[in-house]
Amino acid sequence: MTAAVVLIGFLITVTVPLSFPAGGGPTAVDRAVGDRVHDSLDAHPGIYHALVIPSDAYIVLPLLLLGMVYCALRRDWWGAGFLLIVPELVVAINTWALKPLWDRHLQHYLAYPSGHTVQFVAIATGLLLVAATAWLRITVAVLAAIALAAVAVGMVGLGYHHPTDVVGGTAFAVAAVTASWAAVTPWRTREQHRESRDDPGVAGPAAAEAATGTDQPGP
Repeated sequence: MTAAVVLIGFLITVTVPLSFPAGGGPTAVDRAVGDRVHDSLDAHPGIYHALVIPSDAYIVLPLLLLGMVYCALRRDWWGAGFLLIVPELVVAINTWALKPLWDRHLQHYLAYPSGHTVQFVAIATGLLLVAATAWLRITVAVLAAIALAAVAVGMVGLGYHHPTDVVGGTAFAVAAVTASWAAVTPWRTREQHRESRDDPGVAGPAAAEAATGTDQPGP
């Protein structure tokens, strides 16, 4: 399942630009979705600004910090380190590699994949992956999906991004963070097993769950 999520995400990321017209303007899908958004909400422009709030740094970065605290309280140091490094590394790759690669200009900046989307989805995916219980993973996934839909409408309404920028950003962030999690999981599990054998009382709940496989969430 993890391999499928990663493969599909990367395939979407690289195939969406094939639909871009010359010059990187809006696709037929972008125009159709954009027209629907503007027809529905342009009479209330303040809604757009409210809808993009979940993607703002002053919202997502504190959530990332809370996730790290959650991992630290569970003595899941691998999870805390993962949240510290990977989401922002994915943002950096998007900013310095993917955006220049596809060179899709909107106004005065490179729009594909959407940077706000990549940051939001990368953090949400990281939080989902470090969550220790199924109900918490479901909660994170549902809230993130609702917030992402709101952010997408807001960014399209404000003219910050085309819908396909959001699709590409979502696909890349999910694939990159999930691939990173899969890459570190063998070392993480091995270390937690070792801690559990050496001193079960110190290793904490993260190691105990790793030993039974209960903290290995699906993508």
